[in-house]
Amino acid sequence: MAGMPTLPAHPLELKVPPPVVALLCGLLAWWLAHVLPGSRLDFPGRLPVAAALVSAGLALDLSALVGFHRARTTFNPLAPQRTSAIVRGGPYRFTRNPMYLGLASSLTGLAAWLAHPLALAGPVTFVAWVTRFQIVPEERALLAAFGAPYADYLRSVRRWL
Repeated sequence: MAGMPTLPAHPLELKVPPPVVALLCGLLAWWLAHVLPGSRLDFPGRLPVAAALVSAGLALDLSALVGFHRARTTFNPLAPQRTSAIVRGGPYRFTRNPMYLGLASSLTGLAAWLAHPLALAGPVTFVAWVTRFQIVPEERALLAAFGAPYADYLRSVRRWL
């Protein structure tokens, strides 16, 4: 079934908090953009695009946290087994991972602000890492905890967008 976690467990799963991964990926983007400064691709509207992406990311993160708070469930990404409810309202209607999507959007905004093609390695690396080492184990834990209702949610809402 599409979206179902199938990868075996890995020692790096649920070890690094996604905001830390995002910070490291942001530093990677910044470093790569400064390694070859002559490769910048400044484009019209770069700053408003960057600001819009970061603002959208922060708004998405905040609305997702509000959803978790209202459901009175944990938002600790390192302990998905402590989750007490499946949050389906707000941004969880169109993405199963709005907090991670918000971080990816902010990293994409950083890449736009840096105006360097190598800076896109930041959000790409973040999405790849978080999918493999955070989302897949979260889905495995939530499927074990909630069974059929979570399986239905996996089928009805996309992992990212």
